[in-house]
Amino acid sequence: MEIIGAVHLVFRSLLFLLLWSKCEGGESELNYVTCGSLVKLLNTRHNVRLHSHDVKYGSGSGQQSVTGVENADDANSYWQIRGKPNRPCQRGTSIRCGQAIRIMHMKTSRNLHTHRFSSPLSNNQEVSAFGENGEGDDLDTWTVQCDGDHWERDEDVRFKHVGTNVFLSVTGEQYGHPIRGQREVHGMSAANQHNWWRSMEGVFIQPSQVPLRHDEL
Repeated sequence: MEIIGAVHLVFRSLLFLLLWSKCEGGESELNYVTCGSLVKLLNTRHNVRLHSHDVKYGSGSGQQSVTGVENADDANSYWQIRGKPNRPCQRGTSIRCGQAIRIMHMKTSRNLHTHRFSSPLSNNQEVSAFGENGEGDDLDTWTVQCDGDHWERDEDVRFKHVGTNVFLSVTGEQYGHPIRGQREVHGMSAANQHNWWRSMEGVFIQPSQVPLRHDEL
């Protein structure tokens, strides 16, 4: 009987450790931004969220404008984190520091994009939303610049454009009509205080316990 009691005690101890390790793993998974997540991105220097809408630039490329807004509740500030066109990421996997991603505007399904046009207010590099149904071109790709192994939800990161090497930035210039008060978002060649971003509100996708289908983004 004593042997049976000892076996039961060891079994219960192992079961407790197994459950504890699963909880710890699940808890740590929640700390990261993952492929497929819908997020709002805050510029921490100017306290505005990355935003877009079906309003075209009146100069430069004439593509859909990208701005920064102070209103935290605006639904046009949600963006989906996706993989490269030729290298999709598995839905729910943590985004690695240095990983190349696309950032797609949820409402219009256009990708965060930049190119060799001057921005209308600051004369930096124009940032737009480009493509149709989530598909644009190779200038939709950005790398996540962060310190650790993966992009943590509560850390400040930079987004560096793969094609032109500029950083996604805000320096405070404000538009007039028809988007009065919204801030210009543009690309800058130097890493500085104006290009720090942090994930805020959103839906953070977690990996499935049992994959039901091949699901890549």
